[in-house]
Amino acid sequence: MTEPSTPLDQQLWDFVYGYDAAYDRAAQTAGLSAAQACLLDRLTAGTSSMGELATALLCDASNVTQLVARLEARGLVTREPDAADRRVKRVSITPAGRHEHRAVRQAFDLPAEMLDRLSAEEQQQLSRLLAKMRAPSTS
Repeated sequence: MTEPSTPLDQQLWDFVYGYDAAYDRAAQTAGLSAAQACLLDRLTAGTSSMGELATALLCDASNVTQLVARLEARGLVTREPDAADRRVKRVSITPAGRHEHRAVRQAFDLPAEMLDRLSAEEQQQLSRLLAKMRAPSTS
């Protein structure tokens, strides 16, 4: 990894580090790791296969297996065979998992705290700039 070369590079690194640290602290309030909280967050949109979770979380399938096993032991997720392919396991969030997910979201106040420093116009401008940065490259 290279060192940030401009003040903007450093600001982005500082933002990402602060964001990650704040999310980790919020997850800890529910007794979760940041990875477990991310997995629960992903499941709020609906059931996912273990492979889909590995892809979405950018991690190895064996890591997802461990995360799901720990969450399942706490009653926060369930694993069921896929109806179409019984070799595939589908993971769903439980009501208790939704409760813990809400607890993490409530404890994760960094985005709101930071956005409150901006006017409505500045927030719209930031949204447009972030969308532009995340758009596929045209070159």
